[in-house]
Amino acid sequence: MAQTDILRENRTPERLIPQLSPLYDALTPYSWPLVRFAAGAMLIPHGWDKFVGGSLSGVAGYMSSLGIQPGIFWATYIGLLELVGGTLLVIGLLTRFVAIQVFGFMMVAAFFVHWSNGFMWANGGFEYPLFWGLVALAIAIRGAGPLSVDAAIGKEL
Repeated sequence: MAQTDILRENRTPERLIPQLSPLYDALTPYSWPLVRFAAGAMLIPHGWDKFVGGSLSGVAGYMSSLGIQPGIFWATYIGLLELVGGTLLVIGLLTRFVAIQVFGFMMVAAFFVHWSNGFMWANGGFEYPLFWGLVALAIAIRGAGPLSVDAAIGKEL
């Protein structure tokens, strides 16, 4: 059987502890909303800090120093993406639209800003933005899933 056939079958492996099946089955519908919620919730404080915490001008200056011009435009865009986009991810509204922007933002952060510091986030490396960018890409591919405003209204990109 070809690998693509296995992927299409969407087979579930046999559980080593079958007694846990009722627990897994009960929690499975909540797993994807948890990923989407966590990703959005992790963004919100960063946007909040830019607008309420007063770091917007510092971020704008840093972006300008990296050649990302105009710094204030991009800092504002990123702050709004984090604050408003994060909130939209939490509730699952315009999910794919937001997630693809988060993916792009995180890829720029990973490869343009943090790449020269190596992989490890503790050294200012690209580990953290690469991880969150890939999570955002998965969300963009999969969509909001159940327990979302997109699902409730029956429309998504």
